[in-house]
Amino acid sequence: MLRITDLRLPLDHPERALTDAVLARLRIDATDLTGFTVAKRSYDARKRGGIVLIYSLDVDTPREAEILAREQAGIEPAPARKREQGPADTSKVLRTPDTEYKFVARAPAALPLRPIVIGMGPCGLFVGLVLAQMGFRPIILERGKAVRERTVDTFGLWRKRVLNPESNVQFGEGGAGTFSDGKLYSQISDKHHHGRKVLTEFVLAGAPEEILYVSKPHIGTFRLVSMVENMRATIEALGGEIRFSQRVEDVLIEDGQVRGLSLADGQQLRADHVVFAIGHSARDTFAMLHQRGVFMEAKPFSIGFRIEHPQSLIDAARFGPQAGHPILGAADYKLVHHCRNGRSVYSFCMCPGGTVVAAASEPGRVVTNGMSQYSRNERNANAAIVVGITPEDYKAYDDSGSPLAGVALQRHWEAQAFALGGGEYEAPGQTVGDFLAGRASTALGAVQPSYTPGVRLSDLSQSLPDYAIAAIREALPAFDKQLKGFALPDAMLTGVETRTSSPVRITRGPDGHSLNTRGLFPAGEGAGYAGGILSAAVDGIRTAEAVALSILGGAARAG
Repeated sequence: MLRITDLRLPLDHPERALTDAVLARLRIDATDLTGFTVAKRSYDARKRGGIVLIYSLDVDTPREAEILAREQAGIEPAPARKREQGPADTSKVLRTPDTEYKFVARAPAALPLRPIVIGMGPCGLFVGLVLAQMGFRPIILERGKAVRERTVDTFGLWRKRVLNPESNVQFGEGGAGTFSDGKLYSQISDKHHHGRKVLTEFVLAGAPEEILYVSKPHIGTFRLVSMVENMRATIEALGGEIRFSQRVEDVLIEDGQVRGLSLADGQQLRADHVVFAIGHSARDTFAMLHQRGVFMEAKPFSIGFRIEHPQSLIDAARFGPQAGHPILGAADYKLVHHCRNGRSVYSFCMCPGGTVVAAASEPGRVVTNGMSQYSRNERNANAAIVVGITPEDYKAYDDSGSPLAGVALQRHWEAQAFALGGGEYEAPGQTVGDFLAGRASTALGAVQPSYTPGVRLSDLSQSLPDYAIAAIREALPAFDKQLKGFALPDAMLTGVETRTSSPVRITRGPDGHSLNTRGLFPAGEGAGYAGGILSAAVDGIRTAEAVALSILGGAARAG
C-alpha cells in the first residue's frame, strides 16, 4: 500500500473531497483506486478561523509501483483536479510502513521459574500482557486493589476525606493513568511501532477505534476501568496470574543476581527475572531497593500548581469562530516560558473539560492531578503549570547525597499544602489575580474550583519554594500573550502538583537489566523511563522483550 502524508483539507470539507484529493495527488482515475483508510488525522489551528485538517492515508491501488517511481524521480504532482482551492499541497507519497507487532521470542515448553512483574499500571500491564502472549505465564503483583474496588477507595478520599495508602489514585490496578485524561500520545522515538501495538490492544479491550488515527487520542477514566479489566482477563486466559494487595517488602539478591522476593504478608517467591514497574509514587519501594544496593540516581522533575479556566475561554482562544466544531472537540494547549531566574515553566498534563483531583498516597499530604472523561464536557479546563527543578535543588531538603533527596522535597511541600488546606485533605487555592498581586485570596471569582474534598483559599506563595513562585508569576502573563485570557484574574490555582514524574532513575543497561543487579528490570515511570500512559506501555513492551530474551539467553533488541 501507499501512504500519503500531510494531505490538507479545509475543516468543513465534504466527504467526497477526501477521495478527490487522493485521486488528484496520485494522478489516477477512480477506477485505479481500490480503497483507502485514514492512518492519522490532525489539525492545524495556527490560523484562527482557517483551521485545516491534516491527513495521512493508506491507499490501495494497482498502480503503486508506477506512483512510487514517479515520486522517487521527484516529478511534481499535477494541480488538483476538481478540488476546491485549499491549503498549499505539502503532501508526500511513500510505501506504507509495516506496523504489525512481531514477537521476539516464544517461551520454552519447560520454564523452571516464571517471571514476576511488580506493578499493574500501564507499564506493568503491558509487560504482563506481552509476556503472556509469548507464553511465559507471568505472575503480576499489585500492591493495590482490583480497579473497581480501587475506584471505591479513591472516591473515599474525594468524597469522605478517607485516604487508603495502598489503594488510591497512585496505587491499584491500572496505575495513576486510570484517573487521568487517558491521553494516548507521546513524543518518544518508536521505530519498532510499539505504540501501534499499545493502541491496537486498547481497541481490542474496548477503546474506541478512533484512537488508531486521531492525532491526540484519549479515552477517559470510566472507559479505562473496563478496558483494564478486559486486559486482565486476557492475561489470565493466556496463563498469567495476577495477585492483588501484594506489596513487595524485600528483594533477595545473591552475588548481584535477583533470586526472589519477600512480600508484606510473609510470603516468599523464587524468581530470577523480576520487573519493577512500580510507578513514580512507590517511595517505600525506592527506599528498599536503595537499601539493597540497587543502583539509582536522582533525576530532575517539576513542581507547581493546577490552573483552571472556563473551557469556553480556551476553546475561543485556540479555535476562534470555529470553536465548538465536533471534529475539534474541547481545545487543549501546550505552553512554555523561560524565566529570568533561569527556570523554565510549562503546562503539563492538560485536561480539557475535566476536573482537578486529589492524588495523595501518603497520610497528611495533599497532591493534585488532572482528570477528564471521554466526553470532556465539564465546564473547566485544567492543566499543571510547573517549574523544572534539578537534584541541586533537593539539597535543601536532604543534603546526604542520597538519590532519594527529591522524595524529601516532595514530602515537604505536600505536607505544607496539607497544612495550608486545613489538615482535612482540602487543597490550598488562590485566584490568578490575587496570586499575581501577591495577596491571599478571600473570595472566589467566576471560576469555581473542581477539586474535591474542597479548596481552602489561601496564599499559595507559601506552598512552593520562592524560585518556583517567582517563575510562575512571571510565566502567567507571558502565557496570556500566547493564549488570550490565560491570566484571567478569576482563573483558579490549586496546589500542589509534585508527581509530574519520578524523582529517581533506577538506571538500566541496554539489555534492560539494572546496572548492578542481574535479573532486576527497572521499567516505566517509576524507574524514570516513561512519562504518560503511552510511553509507559511502550516501555512495558520493550521490557517484556528484554525479559524474554534474557530467559532464552538472547540479547535485547535495540531501540
